[in-house]
Amino acid sequence: MSNRSRTIPLLSVGHACVDVYQGSVAALVPFFVAERAYSYAAAAGIVLAASLLSSVVQPLFGALTDRWAMPWLLPVSTIVGGTGVALAGVTGSYTLTLAAVAVSGIGVAAYHPEAARVARLAAGRSHQAMGWFSLGGSLGFATAPLLVGAVVATGGLGASPLLVVPALAGAALCVAALRSARAAAAAAQQDTAPAGRDDRRSFLLLSGAVVCRSIVFVGLSAFISLLAVQRVGGGETTGTAALFVLYIGGAVGTVAGGSLAARFGRLPVTRWSYALTVVAVAGAVLVPGPILFVFVALASAGLYLPFSLHITLGQDYLPQHVGTASGVTLGLTVSIGGLASPAIGALADATSLPTALVPLIALPAIGWLLLRTLREPAVAELAAQN
Repeated sequence: MSNRSRTIPLLSVGHACVDVYQGSVAALVPFFVAERAYSYAAAAGIVLAASLLSSVVQPLFGALTDRWAMPWLLPVSTIVGGTGVALAGVTGSYTLTLAAVAVSGIGVAAYHPEAARVARLAAGRSHQAMGWFSLGGSLGFATAPLLVGAVVATGGLGASPLLVVPALAGAALCVAALRSARAAAAAAQQDTAPAGRDDRRSFLLLSGAVVCRSIVFVGLSAFISLLAVQRVGGGETTGTAALFVLYIGGAVGTVAGGSLAARFGRLPVTRWSYALTVVAVAGAVLVPGPILFVFVALASAGLYLPFSLHITLGQDYLPQHVGTASGVTLGLTVSIGGLASPAIGALADATSLPTALVPLIALPAIGWLLLRTLREPAVAELAAQN
């Protein structure tokens, strides 16, 4: 087995163990509402706490990894991310709960820029390899509601310390991945695109689209389970199922995005995905009945098809600052969206949940407009000539 074939799967599974904790925060929201009688705004504040510090410090960690290789961050940040979520259910106050999920957010923020840098070194120019790395994160999200449901539905919020188990496994996988990462990077060096100049304008436009995608994704993550209960009935089981559909569809979309990009190009696939998301989110928010689950699945595909493509496009637009690019495009896909969730929650309290989610329909359309003017990064064009 080659070093690349060892490193990418190990990094992917480790990525899953970390992103369980991004998905877990949203999955805990219905249980906070049920056990602690939190309002929509208070529940959204939990998502905000996990996102706020993460969105602020993630670019900082990216800049640090541009200056120094920091592979030790992978296992350490995995443990920190898991510990925060594990403590969230046993804290005695709302303030301490916010602090616990904020610590988890910092751990997740520290992980992603360095992990994306290591994965890109191992993957070279392979979109499929980066797709497999990103798949791990999607699967982590997908399993989060199932894991949280199994633990918390059985033992209540007081059983949340059991949620630290994926972090322990993920830290061990990170250590194993790093042992082969150097050799994999050397083997992939011949496939790596030559360094070029940073294209800051294109990166900013891409980042704007990523922000739009982020707000939609986190908004749906925080409230789709509650919307499903309203529309379909069935209690918390229905809500967990809706969240699972949102996340598991992303696992399929992430892998498909890399394969489609290899055939049609990264930017066309990314634009098609944003257009699909407009229609899918409109259906999920506006169409009543169980068909909600179909639109949630389509929204999941639209949101996740460009997931790994955002990462490689950002890295190629900023070839001199790959860590920073990774911190923004990979990290902000989740963290910055949480900043909008309290506004959605407050609007839902004042009006209704479907009304509060209507603005999410317009955001992928704005992202599509931002992507229209982009061209394939010069670094990638130069690599294709060599």
